[in-house]
Amino acid sequence: MSRRRTTGGPDGLVVVDKPAGHTSHDVVAVVRGIARTRRVGHAGTLDPMATGVLLLGLGRATRLLGHLALTDKEYQATIRLGQNTVTDDAEGELTEAPGAAGLAADAIEAEVARLTGAVLQVPSKVSAIKVDGKRSYQRMRDGEEVVLPPRPVTVHAFEVGEPRELTLPDGTRVTDLSARVVCSSGTYVRALARDLGAALGVGGHLTALRRTRVGPHEVSAARTLDQLRAELAPLSLADAAAATFPRWDVDSRQATLLGNGARIETPELPAGPVAVFDPDQRLIALVEAAGERSRSLAVFV
Repeated sequence: MSRRRTTGGPDGLVVVDKPAGHTSHDVVAVVRGIARTRRVGHAGTLDPMATGVLLLGLGRATRLLGHLALTDKEYQATIRLGQNTVTDDAEGELTEAPGAAGLAADAIEAEVARLTGAVLQVPSKVSAIKVDGKRSYQRMRDGEEVVLPPRPVTVHAFEVGEPRELTLPDGTRVTDLSARVVCSSGTYVRALARDLGAALGVGGHLTALRRTRVGPHEVSAARTLDQLRAELAPLSLADAAAATFPRWDVDSRQATLLGNGARIETPELPAGPVAVFDPDQRLIALVEAAGERSRSLAVFV
């Protein structure tokens, strides 16, 4: 007997180890088929070249996604100094190749330090940022010149390994760096590679990128698409919220009010989204403090 696709399906969070060559939308499409539901979304896009942690929400967990995307992220990357590309990564056309040999490690470290902390970053031109209602990458594909304004981001950690010099088949001498980056939402690691190369006067781009963490969700807990085909087993809505956000336990009366979207008096809450649980440990809502009262961000009952 064939199994019919349903409009329902499971609720919960799936931590996927995205393979290279897949867009984030490709992964969503695969998991829609596995879960037999259209209600699947993702938090924080990964480029096709990149691998690693991609958070997917199923069913009611899609309401968590916008808030999950705002958490800090961690990456392992390979930066190639000595070449520029149009996309700031290895998938784009090469635009300049001055080469990079004999770079001093202390000079590299000094420029890395300048790119660490609270910085203004110009996003990659092939990003999904909208310019007058049209995606920047689409404007680039259409041959338009794109100028994106710098945006404030925070690079909590930017650590590089020992420089590795190599000679490419065309004779260009380049320098590769392994890098670990911990950053705020909205930070482009390929822009860090570009800016590091520019600061050193040799150009730079990413040749590899792996996202190892989104908020508390580590790549060690992520599952491949083949593993998900064998067993979906999403993290429950309550467990996902408890793992990601500060929690506020309320009594039954407060839970009823918050479940109806009411604004109630709050204790001193941390900044940002807070997960509210009732006495039965059910997730009621995500709220944030607005003065002395709560403001609902998403209601789950």
